[in-house]
Amino acid sequence: MKKEMEIEALPDNFEEVVIFVEDQLEGTACPNKVKMQLKLAIEEIFVNIAHYAYGEETGTAKVVSELDSEQGKLKVRFIDQGIPFDPLKKEDPNTNLTIEDRQVGGLGIFLVKKLMDKVEYEYSDGCNILTITKCIL
Repeated sequence: MKKEMEIEALPDNFEEVVIFVEDQLEGTACPNKVKMQLKLAIEEIFVNIAHYAYGEETGTAKVVSELDSEQGKLKVRFIDQGIPFDPLKKEDPNTNLTIEDRQVGGLGIFLVKKLMDKVEYEYSDGCNILTITKCIL
């Protein structure tokens, strides 16, 4: 089952995106731990789009959620027409360093990569497309 929404890319709208995705999980055996991991990933990705994709302007984000009940997987695609940016090219932070010695930034996408089963990026037709996939069963 596939659903999509388009929403203004504002940080406060991330809860609507979380609810949109969680609604699709209703009636599945998805564990609460997995729901929490999805919520964290969705928040990180959507808030980054809201803060950085459009610079000083405000744009929109399209969110496509696709549930494959037979395979027990959920795929969520985030699409924006902001500044081209592949977060997967950013080097993972050195988590062995103290907080004072770490560079600012990059921890969020690192967390997303650790929590999700698959994270993919592409730039197509003037759009950033970041896709996360998670086994929900």
